[in-house]
Amino acid sequence: MHRITVLSGGVGGATFLTGLLHGVRRGLVPGVDPDAVVTVVANTADDIWLHGLKVCPDLDTVMYTLGDGIDHERGWGRRDETWNAKDELAAYGVEPTWFGLGDRDLATHLVRTQMLDAGYPLSQVTEALCRRWLRPVHGDGVRLLPMSDDRVETHVAIADPDSPSGRRVVHFQEYWVRLHAEVPAEAVVVVGLEESSPGPGVIDAITDADLVVVPPSNPVVSVGTILGVPRVREAVVATKAPVVGVSPIVGGTHVRGMAHQLLTSIGVEVAASAVALHYGARNGDPDGGVLDGWLVDTVDEAETGRVRSAGIACEAVPLLMTSPEATAEMAAAAVRLVS
Repeated sequence: MHRITVLSGGVGGATFLTGLLHGVRRGLVPGVDPDAVVTVVANTADDIWLHGLKVCPDLDTVMYTLGDGIDHERGWGRRDETWNAKDELAAYGVEPTWFGLGDRDLATHLVRTQMLDAGYPLSQVTEALCRRWLRPVHGDGVRLLPMSDDRVETHVAIADPDSPSGRRVVHFQEYWVRLHAEVPAEAVVVVGLEESSPGPGVIDAITDADLVVVPPSNPVVSVGTILGVPRVREAVVATKAPVVGVSPIVGGTHVRGMAHQLLTSIGVEVAASAVALHYGARNGDPDGGVLDGWLVDTVDEAETGRVRSAGIACEAVPLLMTSPEATAEMAAAAVRLVS
């Protein structure tokens, strides 16, 4: 295998990618060329405009993580960050105050917005930013592609007794950052998704791959939105490459993030096997499922039979990404499962 494509969200996907690359480059992933090219198709439906700037949280988390600039303690943003601009904006009373842009991070958003204003699409902007972050570390061995150049934004409907409808809709970032996902999500609305087009290179990255991986990213607002871009799901169904996924649910809940809340909002049981059934088994039907294989954690071993009964190969292995070495072994298990 020389071409691996990963459909990634932010922190979970980036952490998995770190371990995957650790394993691949050291020859620890069976059947994969140590010089394999890893293409990351990243979710952009979490993007938000703040203070006139285009912020792409998942793209930046992957870019900073693989470029060795991430704050590992937080899991997002720049290492050794300062917050002077955030404090000054708050002193002026400028909203929103719940989303802070660090001073180092701010430079990325300024460059991105200037290039977008000059007419460059997000895919070309991302490529330019990655020349600083990915090329010095990985050369041509890693590519980062936005799922779409079009504006797509995820919103979450929550209860609001003061609204005539009894609910209101907030941007996903407000739901996550300001509300800490502590308010029940009644629905997820992805604005612009059905009208969007795959970003340049996205379809080819899937159809020409030797392996497609669905990491433990949020199945609703990360992987779900990528698959929701027209023609992307069809490409995953049609590719000749095996498609293997890793459960984001361990022991009946998420390890990090808000998969628990958002799976509930779409009526999916919060269980490792239920997420596999939500993705579905790949059978060549364009409207069908996308998985050939699925890894669950050892604590969920009892659920493997349910997944296998649905036509998806399944094994139970340790899924906690405690180190690059542990995550590399997880990636190796995923490849063995579908090889």
